[in-house]
This record gives sequence, C-alpha cells and structure tokens, in this order.
Amino acid sequence: MAERSTTSVVTSSGIARADVEALSERLKEPVWLRERRLEAWEAFEHLPLPSATHQEEWRRTDIAGLDIGAFALPHGGGAAAPGHALAGDARERTGFLVHADGSSAQVELDEAVDGQGVIFADLSNAATSHPDLVREHLFRTMPGFDEHKFRALHAAFWSGGTFVYVPRGVEVTLPLVAHSHLSTSGAALFPHTLVVAEAGSRVTVIDLYTSNANGERTLACGVNELILGDAAQVRYVAVQEWGASMWEVGSVIRAHLARDATLHSLVVGLGGGLVKVDVESQLFGQGASSEMLGVYFGAAKQHFDFHTLQEHRAPSTMSELLYKGAVTDHAHTVFAGLIRVDWGAQKTNAFQANRNLILSATARSDSIPKLEIMANDLRCTHGSATSRLNEEHIFYLMSRGLSRDQATHMIVEGFFADIFDRIPIERVRAHLEQRIAEKMAGRV
Repeated sequence: MAERSTTSVVTSSGIARADVEALSERLKEPVWLRERRLEAWEAFEHLPLPSATHQEEWRRTDIAGLDIGAFALPHGGGAAAPGHALAGDARERTGFLVHADGSSAQVELDEAVDGQGVIFADLSNAATSHPDLVREHLFRTMPGFDEHKFRALHAAFWSGGTFVYVPRGVEVTLPLVAHSHLSTSGAALFPHTLVVAEAGSRVTVIDLYTSNANGERTLACGVNELILGDAAQVRYVAVQEWGASMWEVGSVIRAHLARDATLHSLVVGLGGGLVKVDVESQLFGQGASSEMLGVYFGAAKQHFDFHTLQEHRAPSTMSELLYKGAVTDHAHTVFAGLIRVDWGAQKTNAFQANRNLILSATARSDSIPKLEIMANDLRCTHGSATSRLNEEHIFYLMSRGLSRDQATHMIVEGFFADIFDRIPIERVRAHLEQRIAEKMAGRV
C-alpha cells in the first residue's frame, strides 16, 4: 500500500497578531508572558510547515487542507465538562481541576496538601499569582519557538493550562486530576500542562481530554511539560478521549529528568479523527529512569500517529518503553520510536517494544523502531511486531462455547493485559478495559 503523503496546510487570515494580544488582555497576563506569546506568533508566521522540515516524521500522516485560520478561539463560558469515571471522588484524589473551553471552571485541592506548599492551579492564574515559578519553568523544555510551526502556534494561543508544583521532599499520595473539555464546535484548543516536581518529591498527575462527539471539525494542539528534580518521582497519565470530529496535531509530551529521578508515564489514545503526538523522555541526570507505556485503539477511520523518544544524555540511566495498539475497520496507526544515546552516556540501559494487533482486513499498522547510539558501554534493545487474529485461537475458544465476538474480545483483553497489569491506579485500569470493550462493540 502506498504511503500517505503530507501536502500543504492551508493558513487563512482567520487568526492574527491581534488575536494573541486580545487573548493576553482577556487573561490579564503580565507583560513578560504577553511578549512571549507575541514572540511565538512571529515564529509561527515565518516557520515552514513540519512536512517540509520533518519529512520522515510526517510522511504517514496527511493533514492536507487543514485550515488553521478557519478555527475559532474558545472564550470560555461554554458547557461544563461532563462527569467522568477517571475523576473519581474526593476520597480518591488530592485535587481536581476542570477546564471548559479553555477556561478554568472548577478547582479543588486538599487543604493539608495546600498547606505543604503544593500548587495545583489554572496555569494562566498561576502566571499572575506565582509569576517567578511559572516564568522560570514555562516552556523550559522548549527553549525556543523555532523548532516546530505547531508548537509556536500553541505558545501563542495556549489557555486553560494546568500548573502543578510540588516542593522539595513533599509526597502527594493521591492523584491530582485535570479534565480539559471542548464543547465549542469549530474551535481550536491549546491545552498546556506544566508539572514541576522538586528534589525528592513524589506526585501522580492524571490529564483527561474530551470533546463533544459531533459537530464541525475541531483542533487541538497541546504541550505537556514534566520537569523532575533530583530523585523526584512522578507518575503521569494522559488519557485522550476526543470526539470523532477532533484533529489533534503537533502535540508533545516532553519530560526532563534530573539525577536519580523516576518517571512512570502512560499515554492513552482512544478518540479523535486524526491524532499525532510526540512523547519524549530526556534523561539529563545520572541514575535517571523512565518507564513509558502506551495504549491505543483505532476504529472506523481513525488515524493515530505516535512518535516517541528515549534520549539518554547522562551515564547510568535507564528507559523502558512498551506501546501496544489494536486497530479495526479502516483505521490506521503509526508508531515510530527512537532510542538516542548521547556521547558519554555510558552504562545506559534502554529497551523499546511496540506490538500491534490488526482485527480487520482493511486496517493498517506501521511500526518503525530506531536506534541512534554514540556510546559503546551500554545495553539497548528495540523491536516491533504486528499480527492479525489467529483463526486457530478463535476456533479453539469458539469450540469451548464462546461466540466469535466473545473470543475476539478475550484475545484483545489478553493482548493488553501486560500493560494493564503495570497500571497501579485501579480506576484507570478498569476504565481502559471498559472503553476498549466498548470500541470493540462499536458503541464509541
């Protein structure tokens, strides 16, 4: 089958510098943040499309005809975010933050944790109430806006972001949960999560992304920055359940790990029409460790494209990646994973595995594992496997009294089991099992 090519993205005059200024004025931002937005807008106007500068990364995802200027910017005040099982209740979380159409609609934080100096707030509000902290860390993982046109667009228009700050030595036992929802048809959303875990701290953060199921095409372009200090421990879960009309393009989840820091990340892709996300762990400090898990299920005509990076910049670091996806109907998934070991990063241990299960004759999965090694005292493995349902397995289960649908469901459940077994948060594990069962039944 011929690979999909990426052609030009239409950029009409629907958005302009004046929209950046109006957004900053509406949010009553400090001068430094307004100037940073305008700097990003200038970069966006002059940067080429990523298809021209990152051809290999975009050759399998076609965004031809995407008219960025045709999308409206949400101004908050939309319908409240619907309730969701992952939010849990007050007994199952430390804090809860809701963003509706790019504006904060609800903020909760346990008083005891608040008293320890933990900050869990709307990012725009935090830029005013905690300007020094936000200014120091915002876009710290993206030092310039000249690397990517969509990242520059995000930096100009982000709103409704989440700011998490955990002081040195503080442990937050229960998760902090943030839910971002878009209800405005034809709108563009630019969510931003900034997690700063100081030395010796510990925290779990769950990001949930949803939008209305129907309506005009909507656009999302998010940035998630995870900054871990020395010996910090962070568990980060991002669950994407966009509506069918959503296109998520150019988003990135990027983590910076200092000495002896530990990151456990889980990225879930279930919704949206077209989704392209980069997930990166950059291990800057000796002894840093990153576990990267991914789950995705494509149905109907969905298109998922995940590019991952395990970058080892210091000696004696470890990363382990396991991404698993199933695909049915006419869906298409792409996984491209790179392990990069820099000069001097000796004693590195890096492992990467991607597994895909094809459930229909018209579905497709592409998998491209890669290595880029500049050190010589290390252990790295990478591999991928893509397979279809084994009819002998189906026959065996049906001979035991199961229907074909029941047999298929059991096989898919077993396929994802080793990832689900590594998720310690029970309600996350149960929710994913339920959602995958619903997608197989064609109910979502």
